[in-house]
Parts: sequence; structure tokens; C-alpha cells
Amino acid sequence: MNLELRHLKVVCAIAETGSVTKAASQLGLAQPALTAQLQRIERTLGGPLFDRDRRGARPTALGELVLSRARVLLPAMKGLQDEAARLAAGGDEMMMSRYRIGAVGGPVVAHLVHRLAEAQPDAQITTHASYYVEELAGMVLAGKLDYAQVGVCGDALPSAEFGLVWQTIAVNAVCVLMPEDHPQAKNREVDLAELGDEHWVAGAGDTCFADCFAAACARAGFAPLKMLETDARACVDMVELGLAIGLCQATFRPPAGLTSRPLRGAPLRWRLILGWHPDSPAARSAPKLMALADEAYQDVIARNEAYQEWMRSGPDVSGITGVELAQEAA
Repeated sequence: MNLELRHLKVVCAIAETGSVTKAASQLGLAQPALTAQLQRIERTLGGPLFDRDRRGARPTALGELVLSRARVLLPAMKGLQDEAARLAAGGDEMMMSRYRIGAVGGPVVAHLVHRLAEAQPDAQITTHASYYVEELAGMVLAGKLDYAQVGVCGDALPSAEFGLVWQTIAVNAVCVLMPEDHPQAKNREVDLAELGDEHWVAGAGDTCFADCFAAACARAGFAPLKMLETDARACVDMVELGLAIGLCQATFRPPAGLTSRPLRGAPLRWRLILGWHPDSPAARSAPKLMALADEAYQDVIARNEAYQEWMRSGPDVSGITGVELAQEAA
């Protein structure tokens, strides 16, 4: 038997669902038929692809190898089919009819979707939210998402194991979220060294931000008393209740009663980036998405006049804005 793309889809479905029975349901096949097909695939490849027991199906070493190749080949083949169909129909090869965008959060993705919908009213746009950059990168690699709009600390990069291209939308100084009557709120910027007695709260995620914050506090001469991690809504609640002050992006719009101030000298920076797989159809539309993402960022940051004024007279936090980070790291 010759191995075909449909066989790779079977292997991926079993790995994703963790069960032959669930994969059969997902693929619209009878469980015995899928089991027989899996056995033929394993005979062709020379060994078992999954360890199967009551707990489900887990990839063997051979299975992991096959999955790593399948997760590159399947999106690439789908991209070829999509591009061929568009060219055959005389369509614009730089435009996609469907956009699946994953995001860690923040207002930029909302404005990006808004601008994309205006530019392509007939396009199908879906979004997926996650706190974790690596989860979204894995979904792009697996062909489940076209783009991932995420944030990373300073000059850090998502793991190179996903093989994605990451391009910078913008770099901002991290700000402090506090009540409007906080003693430091009267200042245009906040000296981190003056906040050594505070408790802190920040959003959840899998970046190095917590370590970078601890290092910045150490350089300022103190160790933070407490760092709480939770979702954005709970962060705001904790600041409003006086339990802690928060760390937030410059794009965050504080609710009534709260305000944000950048940290003096920008000891912490947050980089907004857009990622895609270089062999996917999304790569051809990436320049357009990057242009829309830049416009979306400008829409959002325009609401924070105080931050823009601070930036005009403050430190340069832009770093390496506008370059393809994957190439830089190579």
C-alpha cells in the first residue's frame, strides 16, 4: 500500500482525539473500518504508531515522527489546493476567503477583525482565544489556525520548534494599572523603585514575563511582595478592590476609577507579534494582514493620548519593530 494524504489525516485525527473511536466519529467512519485502516498504515510504515489501552491512544516514537511530518504536509497541501482553486477561478491570489485567527487577548485582535471584515465583507473570519502562545503556535502548525496574534516579553521569541514566521506589529512599554487616587497616579510616569511595598497582579500566560518582572524589580532594589496571576477581568477587580496594582499593556483602556502609567525608563517591554506558517496559504496574505494589524494597533493606541505624549518625550522602546523575527533568529 502506498501512503496517501488521507492516511496522514487518519493518524492526525487519532492523535488529536486520543482515541480511535472518537477519531472514527470525527471522520465519519465506522470504528472497525478505521481500526483496519490504521493497521494497514502501520504495516506500511513498519511498526505501531500508537500505544492503545483503556486510557486511549498515545503516539509511539514512530507515531510522533509521522505526526511531525503530517503537520507540515497537510497544511501545505491544503494551501496548494486553495491557491490552485483561486487561480483557476481568476481570483486574487493575495486574498483568502477564510481567516482563522488565534489570539492571546487584548484589543488589537478585535480591531484587526474589524478592519479585515471591512476590507473583505464576504470573507469568513473566526477567532480562537488562549492564554498560551505555544498552544496557538501549535494550532497554526497543525493547520487549525491561519494566524496567531500574540504578545511576548521584550525581545523574546516563541519557540522555534513550530517553524513559524513572527513579525512585529508594535513594541510598548509595560504600564502600571492603579486607582486614580493612588499617590503615583499624579505623575506622568512611575518609578518602579517607588513601588517596592506594593502587591502585584498580572494576566496569565506562558511567557517569561514573570521572570523579567522579578529581574526588573531586583534592578530597582527590591523583591516583589506578591505576584498574583489571573484573567484580565479579575486583574481589574483586584486593582479596584485595592488588593494589588496591576501590570498592563499600553493598549489597555482602564475602566472608570483606574488609570495607567508607563514605568520610567521602560524596564519592561511588551512586543505584539503576528505569526504564520511560511508554507501555508496564509503566508501569501500575510503582508495584507500585517498592514491591517498595524492599522488596528494605531486605532487602539490612539485612545491613550497620555501614553503617546510620554512616548514622544520618553525612551525608545521600539527595539526591532517591523522585521521578521524568525529570520533574525536564524
